[in-house]
Amino acid sequence: MSHYYDSHPDSESNERTLTYETEHQQLTLTTDAGVFSRERVDFGSDLLIQTFLNAHPPGEVKRIIDVGCGYGPIGLMLAKVAPYDEVTMLDVNHRALALVEKNARLNDIHNIKVLESDGLSAIEVAQADYILTNPPIRAGKQVVHKILEDAHACLKAKGALYVVIQKKQGMPSAKKKMEAVFGNVESIKNSKGYHILKSIKG
Repeated sequence: MSHYYDSHPDSESNERTLTYETEHQQLTLTTDAGVFSRERVDFGSDLLIQTFLNAHPPGEVKRIIDVGCGYGPIGLMLAKVAPYDEVTMLDVNHRALALVEKNARLNDIHNIKVLESDGLSAIEVAQADYILTNPPIRAGKQVVHKILEDAHACLKAKGALYVVIQKKQGMPSAKKKMEAVFGNVESIKNSKGYHILKSIKG
């Protein structure tokens, strides 16, 4: 049986369309079998999106990376709200990447770049102002912690990593890892057991 973090899910394609709305914008999103949270935009992703947009409204151009983007709700919403920002969307799942491109067309979004990438492997150092991730918890702690480690190198100085993670699914160990890598970490928002962790690159 394949998983959403596999490069080629073997589950039979079964596309469906959903609407995702924040106070800022509305997206029409096509999802499919073999991608994360296909029935609806999951609570953690929504919390991450809302928290980030409240902290960073449109203004100065930002370079943002969405790691493990799935069918695209996080990166596409940020790109739609702030069309001058540059949003790079990464996933290892080919079906998810095809959906991101389809969803970008559906919503007339042009300020994104979609890359096949195992974690942040496709990104060069010091590229991003912000990195956001709803990490693939089921892929295991080693995979999640590698994303947290690599984020430090991929951020510019003063750049920030935002992570959404459930307390019962590894938040304490992720928080400890971010503290070790960045020298700082803060839980800036929590709701229904989900925490938004933020670290800033010095």
